[in-house]
Order: sequence, then C-alpha cells, then structure tokens
Amino acid sequence: MTTTRTFAAVRFAFGAMTLVAVGIQLGIHIGHGYSVLNFFSYFTNLSNIFAAAVLVVESVAAWRGKDLGPAWALLRSISVVCMALVGIVFSALLRDVDLGSLLPWINTWLHYVMPIAVVADWLLFPPRHQIPLKRIGVAVLFPLAYLAYSLLRGAGTGWYAYPFLNPADGGYAAVLLTCLVIAVVFVAMTMLVMWLGNKLGGRRVRAGVQR
Repeated sequence: MTTTRTFAAVRFAFGAMTLVAVGIQLGIHIGHGYSVLNFFSYFTNLSNIFAAAVLVVESVAAWRGKDLGPAWALLRSISVVCMALVGIVFSALLRDVDLGSLLPWINTWLHYVMPIAVVADWLLFPPRHQIPLKRIGVAVLFPLAYLAYSLLRGAGTGWYAYPFLNPADGGYAAVLLTCLVIAVVFVAMTMLVMWLGNKLGGRRVRAGVQR
C-alpha cells in the first residue's frame, strides 16, 4: 500500500469512527426520551458529522487519485474551521459544564481528538487549489446561520444548546457579546486556515507532491 493510500485509509477510519460515535450517542439520546431535533441542534454534532463526511469523501478521492477541485477546497476549509472552533469553545467555555448522558469517550473523541485530527490533516495535506480570501463571506455563512437558528429557536422554545446562548444566564447583552467574540474568532480563524492552506498547498504543488 502506498503512503497516499495509507493516509487515505487513516482519514476514512477517523471519519467512520466519528459517525459511529455520533450514532451511538444519538441512540442514547433517544433512549433517554430526548428530542432528536435538540440533538442535531448542537454545533458539536453538526460539525463532527460535516467533518466526518468530508474526511470520508476526501479519503475515497485520494485513494482513487482524484482531484475534487477548488469548490471542495473551500468546503474542506469550512469543516476545518468548524472543528477548530468546537475544540476551542469547548475547552474555553464548556469543559466544566454537565454533559448529561454524553459518554466520556465520545466526549473526548468529538471535542478533542477530531478537532486535532482535522486541523492536522489540513496542515499535512493542504488543498492543491488556492482559496481566494474573498470567499470568507461564504465560509462564515454556516456558523452565522447556526447562531441565528439557535437564538431564534431558543427564544421560541426556551431550550438552548449551550448556556452561553441562553439570555437567562446573564441577559441578552452577555449573549450578544459572546456571539460577537465567537464571530470574530471564527472570521480570524477562517482567514488563518485559508492562508495556511494556500501557502502550504502552493509549496506542495511546486514540489510536485501528490496526495
């Protein structure tokens, strides 16, 4: 097996393991009588499913020696930023929060292992196509849409996926400030991820390195 295919298999394993972990936790969630919609309202779950799908598709493409094009490079960068944000926000704001029925090993996998793995994958195997920084507007649509959805749904149902989004825990001013900080961090991280991808990817192309 070539090095390219070996890493493709590793990517596939990480993606598949993540989907299994999310599936197991979903089963536990349903078994406790919790809302399925609530489960899929957690940014962690959405981001991990997204990143896992990207890894699986990327692994299959690498195994077959196919180039998925510039649009895929942008999509992949979004998954990297989302997972990095999952790791940072959890470590900074949620590490000491009661996680309820979330299994410890799944918590570790989704909040620590996958963020590190996805970022490492981006650095080790940067995109072959340059990502224009003007695409940052597209890249931030997902997290901004998530914040809007979470706040609007929370206002209507009284249920919030994360305590820092709940105005009952500090008022709307605190929620707004937290959202602004997260938005700024996300934009800055997106720019950094794109810049690193362009820089490292350009070096690989010039060196003639194939994924």
